[in-house]
Amino acid sequence: MPVLEIDYRDIEALRAAIGPDFTGWSDSIGVTQAMIDDFARLSGDDYWIHTDPERCKSESPFGATVAHGMLVQSLVGRLSMQMPFEVTGFRNMANYGSDRLRFPTPVPAGSHIHGRCRFTEVKAVPAGTLLTLDIQIHVVGNDRPSVTNAVLVLYM
Repeated sequence: MPVLEIDYRDIEALRAAIGPDFTGWSDSIGVTQAMIDDFARLSGDDYWIHTDPERCKSESPFGATVAHGMLVQSLVGRLSMQMPFEVTGFRNMANYGSDRLRFPTPVPAGSHIHGRCRFTEVKAVPAGTLLTLDIQIHVVGNDRPSVTNAVLVLYM
């Protein structure tokens, strides 16, 4: 449960909640070859490094297929990352986009991923309040993230 409730219009209280520390790790989920294959069919990105396990054993620098970066990013909604506060008072919230989305390390098929986040920026905008969350998704046990993303959330 969040420790603190902050109204989305209280810019100063939200700014006071900004800190350098990430949340604890979320739950973890497995990234299977079936998920990767489904994503390849939906996205049209069927490059062999994602979809051909036999070829990857001999030709890939990773020795196995790897998940699409956008697949891993899309799984963030399945990871429970609990912020130390809850934004309240809004009628609606919207994913406003991303800044600095990167895929620094691969996620091999069969890996488990988990995530963490931190609140880094807030600003009043004509439509409401725009918050930035710095999200990292890691393969469980890896120090280096597989996805880094500054996610923008608009509260109205």
